[in-house]
Amino acid sequence: MTSPTIDVEIREVGPRDGLQNESPIPTDQKIALINGLNKTGHHRIEAVSFVHPKAIPQMADADEVWGSVEKNPDVLYNALVPNTRGLQRAIDAGFKEVNVVLSASDTHNRANLNRSTDDSVAELKDLVALAHDNGVFIELVIATSFGCPFEGDTDPGRVAGIVDRGQEAGIDRIAFGDTTGMGTPRRVKDLLDAVDTDLPRLMHFHNTRGTALANILVSLDYGIRQFDASVGGLGGCPYAPGATGNVATEEVVHMLHDMGLNTGIDLEELLKVAANAEEMVKHELPSGVYKAGPRTRLVPARDDLCS
Repeated sequence: MTSPTIDVEIREVGPRDGLQNESPIPTDQKIALINGLNKTGHHRIEAVSFVHPKAIPQMADADEVWGSVEKNPDVLYNALVPNTRGLQRAIDAGFKEVNVVLSASDTHNRANLNRSTDDSVAELKDLVALAHDNGVFIELVIATSFGCPFEGDTDPGRVAGIVDRGQEAGIDRIAFGDTTGMGTPRRVKDLLDAVDTDLPRLMHFHNTRGTALANILVSLDYGIRQFDASVGGLGGCPYAPGATGNVATEEVVHMLHDMGLNTGIDLEELLKVAANAEEMVKHELPSGVYKAGPRTRLVPARDDLCS
């Protein structure tokens, strides 16, 4: 749950969801990225995923990365798991929070997990039982909640049905994934109107089409106070070549702080990590706040001012 001293809690997903969509990064650099994020005031960091290395080679060194990270006692780390085997690996590694992912779109679920959405949902009870027996908090991430690159728009009623089944299985939190950035304020509203749950809700937006911050504002109006974001906007999407991926953490922090909301994150320290991340991936990161700096950063006056 969100700390009582934090108005909005941001889970940093750059080390997992961000790097998963980049060319493979050396293990020591992944460790350095997490260690840098540890010093920014983050309260939650998604560190690794326990998936088969043939499926996601970028995460093949998950055990080594996690074993070498300097753990911050003020940070809750979590791992993404696709199935029972991945969950057991996370438990063995000492994680106390995990995310299990499935897709609302059957086509995307088959492409991602090689089975139907119904098959994935049916496994939830066993995953929850294993997690809870080991004292592990388990979140259900529903990918393609707003749209699928293969099937088009996702029916909010279908997502609501998956939420109901997840709640019946004993899931501890629900996350709605905007996997390829098809979410818009209108579609966020439609989904949240359709979903009836008392479970904590978290939103995972991509900025593929420039709507992520607007989507966050709509979510705030619905009382949601937990969001995923990725430092520098690390990541991308294999189904939308050239598109940006996760909303940049510093852009979310910059907006929320200007609204008077507290995230607990030091924006200047975060920008230093973004600079290191850009050097690590060896290409320009999409974050506007990283490029231009906070709106309060002043520069010397010049004669050729922009309009």
